[in-house]
Amino acid sequence: MTIKDLAEKTGYGVATVSRVLNNHPNVSEKAKKAIMKAVEESGFQINDNAKQLKQQRATSILVVVKGTSNEMFGSLVETIQSEVAKTDYPLIVDYIDEDDNEVLRAVRLCREKKPLGIMILGGNMEHFRNDFEKIEVPCVLVSSDASNLKFDNLSSVSTDDRFAAKCAVDSLVALGHKRFAIVGGDCETSDTGRLRFEGCMDSFREHGIDFDRELDYKGVRFSYQDGYNATCRLIENKRNFTALFAAADVMAIGAIRALRDYGFRVPEDVSVLGFDGLALGSFLVPKLSTVEQSVRKMAVRSVEILLDSIENNGKSRHERVPFVVRQRESTRKI
Repeated sequence: MTIKDLAEKTGYGVATVSRVLNNHPNVSEKAKKAIMKAVEESGFQINDNAKQLKQQRATSILVVVKGTSNEMFGSLVETIQSEVAKTDYPLIVDYIDEDDNEVLRAVRLCREKKPLGIMILGGNMEHFRNDFEKIEVPCVLVSSDASNLKFDNLSSVSTDDRFAAKCAVDSLVALGHKRFAIVGGDCETSDTGRLRFEGCMDSFREHGIDFDRELDYKGVRFSYQDGYNATCRLIENKRNFTALFAAADVMAIGAIRALRDYGFRVPEDVSVLGFDGLALGSFLVPKLSTVEQSVRKMAVRSVEILLDSIENNGKSRHERVPFVVRQRESTRKI
C-alpha cells in the first residue's frame, strides 16, 4: 500500500496523509485519527528512504511570476509570501519574462523542484490550452480567469478585467471626455491586455464614441518605460485626446511623465486613469485615478484555495474579487 492508496481510502489529500505520517503540525485531530486508523488496519509501513526523498523534494509551493516590471505582481507576491509563511511549506518564487511561456516554465520546474502545488501570476490562455495537461499538481492562476479551461486541477482568482475597464472608461465619459487614447497590453499575447481593451470598446460602442485603434491604441509591455514610450508616440503622432486610459498603473505613471515632458498638464489638459490600485498612486502628484483591485484578497484566496487542493483534495474553483473606480487628482470634469 502507498500513501496515495491511504489518501484514497481515507478521503484526505496525499499532502495531508504525508504530514500525519511525518508528525507535522497543522493537521486536524479528526484527520490524524482517520489516517492512523487506516494505517493500522492496512499494516502500512513507512519506507525511510522514500520518506527522506519526499521530505527533500516534494514539500514546496511554487510561484511563477510572468513579468518583472509589473508592481501589482510584486504586491501579490509579498502577500503570498506572508500567507505561506504561516504554513510549513517552503516557497519557491520564479520570475520569467512577460513574453515567455509560463506553463512550459511550470512544467519544467515541476520536474526539477517537485512542488506540491503551483500559483501562476499572469497567463496566456493559449499556453494553458496547449500545455497545461502536462501539469498534475494543483494550480491556481492568479489575476486571470481560467473558468473556461475546465482542468480539474486548475483554479483561478481574478478581477473581471473586461467589465472593470468598461467601468473605467464609463467614468471618463461621465466627466465629459469624448477623445481618448489607450495605452494597454499586447492583445495578441496578453489576455489581460485583450480583455481590458475589449472593455474599453464596450464603453465606446455604448456611448457612440469613435475610436481609431490603429492610431489611438498602443499595445506594449506592463512597465513604466513602455507606458512612457507609448505616450510619447501618441503625442508625436499628434493624436488629439483629452483622456488617456492605461491598462496598468505602471503604464499610467509612465504616461503622466511623458505628458509632462511634452508640456501637457495632468489633469488640466489630459486626464489619466490607470488600473490596479497600487499604493504608490495615492502618493503621486497628482494622485492617480485608478481601477482599484482587491490585491490582498486575490492573494489570500489564491493561497487558501491552493492549500485546500493540496491538503484536502479540494475541487477546482474560479472566483472573482471586487474592484472600484477611484477618481482622484489625475482626472477632471471638462
